[in-house]
Amino acid sequence: MAKPICYSTKAFSTVSASSPLSAAMIERRTPSASDVQIKILFCGVCHSDLHFARNEWGFTQYPAVPGHEIVGRVTAVGSGVKKFKVGDTVGVGCLVDSCRRCPNCRAGLEQYCDNGMVMTYGSIDPILGGGTLGGYSQSIVVTEDFVLRIPANLDLAATAPLLCAGITTYSPMRHWKVGPGQKVGIVGLGGLGHMGVKFARAFGANVVLFTTSPGKTADALRLGAHEVVVSKDEAQMAAQAGSFDFILDAVSATHDLNAYFNLLKRDGNLVLVGAPEKPLPVAAFPLIMRRRSFSGSLIGGLPETQEMLDFCGAHNITSDIEMIRMDQINGAYERMLKSDVKYRFVIDMASLA
Repeated sequence: MAKPICYSTKAFSTVSASSPLSAAMIERRTPSASDVQIKILFCGVCHSDLHFARNEWGFTQYPAVPGHEIVGRVTAVGSGVKKFKVGDTVGVGCLVDSCRRCPNCRAGLEQYCDNGMVMTYGSIDPILGGGTLGGYSQSIVVTEDFVLRIPANLDLAATAPLLCAGITTYSPMRHWKVGPGQKVGIVGLGGLGHMGVKFARAFGANVVLFTTSPGKTADALRLGAHEVVVSKDEAQMAAQAGSFDFILDAVSATHDLNAYFNLLKRDGNLVLVGAPEKPLPVAAFPLIMRRRSFSGSLIGGLPETQEMLDFCGAHNITSDIEMIRMDQINGAYERMLKSDVKYRFVIDMASLA
């Protein structure tokens, strides 16, 4: 198959695990009949971006362009596009394609595609070859089925993190039917955890935030938690034993899962959405003695992501962000490693020009 016609656009990329991100030119395909071309206005900075740029998961292809929390404006559409028009405000999350044929794709769960989802970065580009290139760039071209509509009332910069941090926390709460009358724990108050607090409160649950940092108490309450527990305080943890219907663990660092299993009621469930670098030990008895469950969840499919955005529009929910210029990204990565951000960096892509 002949390589499609391409155009060049500015981006920030890295050429090795130890190299900083820097300005570069990359190629994007010109829009086909089903494609949407998007001028990127804002791109959130996810911890996955850092893992990928530094090849901490072992599958990075270089040059690498991270970024999968993308908000922008449509600048061109293919002849067959029906959902979008030039000028629309849209989003692109962690996925840009999938097989669309397997049972999971047909169920709207493209993130679990049996034949392999195509991620916004870190996958093989089925059209151009090489690795897919993400949102640290001026523009992107995506098939219309993987483009999302942004509610008009939401702040665009603060909406960008919803495309990963938002759906990552929304999806498991919807799947396990979090709602009124339930006691829900959120472990960690970072980019994911602060969205978990907001969603759990919006769903009507009694929300408890677990943190190792007593200094985060006031912020957790401001974001919607009813109570804050310092997880290093054994007495505070013991007082919560056997009382939770659902716990969302949003921590990516090494930590003790078993301490949280003991907090679940019979048939309670702990869902892991953080991605610790090393395997975490799981003890059998805290699970089997009360028929507790331990689960995982990965982002969300396209229908649920649109549902999440619409829910955020209806309830005026966005991420708490700190805006940065594109040339501040390397410093932002170092600050992110120190948890020195409240609670998501977002790049103003106009700074790339």
